[in-house]
Amino acid sequence: MLCLAAPVLGCAQKVAAPPPRAQQKSEILLPPSESAPGQRLPKSIAGRPPAPVVPPAPKSKLPAPVESAPLETPGAPLPPTTYVSGQVTVGFLVPLTGPQGDIGRSLLNAAEMALFDIAAENFTLLPRDTGGTPEGAAEAAREVLSQGAQLILGPLLAGDVTAVAPLARAANVPVVAFSTDATVAGNGVYLLGWLPREQVIRVVTYAAQHGHKNFAALIPDNTYGSRVYDGLLEATSQTGASLTAVDRFIPGSDMTETVRSLANYTARRAALEAQIKDLEAKDDEASRQALARLKQLDALGDVPFDAVMLAEGGENLRALAPLLPYYDIDTRKVQLLGTGLWNDLSLGTEPSLAGGWFAAPDPAGRADFTSRYAAVIGHQPHGLASLGYDGTALAAVLAQSDHGPDFSSAALTAERGYAGVDGIFRFTADGLSQRGLAVLEMQRNEFQVLDPAPSEFPKIYY
Repeated sequence: MLCLAAPVLGCAQKVAAPPPRAQQKSEILLPPSESAPGQRLPKSIAGRPPAPVVPPAPKSKLPAPVESAPLETPGAPLPPTTYVSGQVTVGFLVPLTGPQGDIGRSLLNAAEMALFDIAAENFTLLPRDTGGTPEGAAEAAREVLSQGAQLILGPLLAGDVTAVAPLARAANVPVVAFSTDATVAGNGVYLLGWLPREQVIRVVTYAAQHGHKNFAALIPDNTYGSRVYDGLLEATSQTGASLTAVDRFIPGSDMTETVRSLANYTARRAALEAQIKDLEAKDDEASRQALARLKQLDALGDVPFDAVMLAEGGENLRALAPLLPYYDIDTRKVQLLGTGLWNDLSLGTEPSLAGGWFAAPDPAGRADFTSRYAAVIGHQPHGLASLGYDGTALAAVLAQSDHGPDFSSAALTAERGYAGVDGIFRFTADGLSQRGLAVLEMQRNEFQVLDPAPSEFPKIYY
């Protein structure tokens, strides 16, 4: 399942949990509304062998899914800061209520799985509901900091991270957030989320290495689209390729005119009609044959690119992709490219996406995690759930350092990184994450791995 590479040893060697102990326990400390004051809920765990895969734990030993545990909402009075000698305390801030509540609960379920698999007996997780608002996130941060949190995992949303960061910074407590907004990283904030820039560079680099030199893009007119655009500029510059056309769209809007513009369809259609008219005025056999061929076309000439990035996912991508062949962008000649938003097997039922390439974690690790989660919790995890597992596992391993818990910048930014559910990852000095990503091809109801994810950071070239 998940293991973490020792920073000083590299990803080839894995750190095991402490040796098996008959009474080994880790804990989740719930707010007073969930238990008697000071009561801690024990979580027995078995020792983990030093192997890349954690064997599934018996379902009966795991805690009940957090959907059944109504956690305290922001706004309660904050007690003074308390510390327990020898205890490792980590805050876990996610939206358990509000529009993102399903995501937060899935993240927390996965975190509890990591506690069971890896955490030692002195490790306490403090889950708190942010409500999905900056105010709720700030209140949750104040609470866990007052209870001695030495590290904060979360929040999920960029605005919430911005609200939490100065509070954590004042307490000299690092934050490992689940956001993908690079603008909130740095100065003690590290982003565990998948960054679109990195995904774009990976797949564009692969495409350039396989003969594609002229790139175009359809990107949303928002922050995510800006990050994709930055990655496209960087990748094409690094590979000597060209970015020939970029069209932006409002997410959720009708993208017909955007695709027509990218395809230069109006001008190409007009050129076709003009040539047909010219040939119809002639009465020789060659003209008649040429006319027959032209009447089978929708537009004249090819588009000026041989690969196009579609930075969308879900239903928006389902609506967007069929418009390309409709407006005469021949996907037999033009390679479709995507971001991590394509990492959704249900998209394989859209015929126009077949054969498209995108960068994402290797699906093998995710498949094992997903099956374990479903067996324990009773339903499929949200796509972001593995971040909850990897973040908690990272905290649990750093808590077992030789000289006590080490959540320092040096430990978090260890050059050789860590190996988690979604492959290797590490943090840079500016708080961004780097990941080992695979290049996948979209096929009906499955992904084919075209280029495996690297197993070591020295081999990463993006």
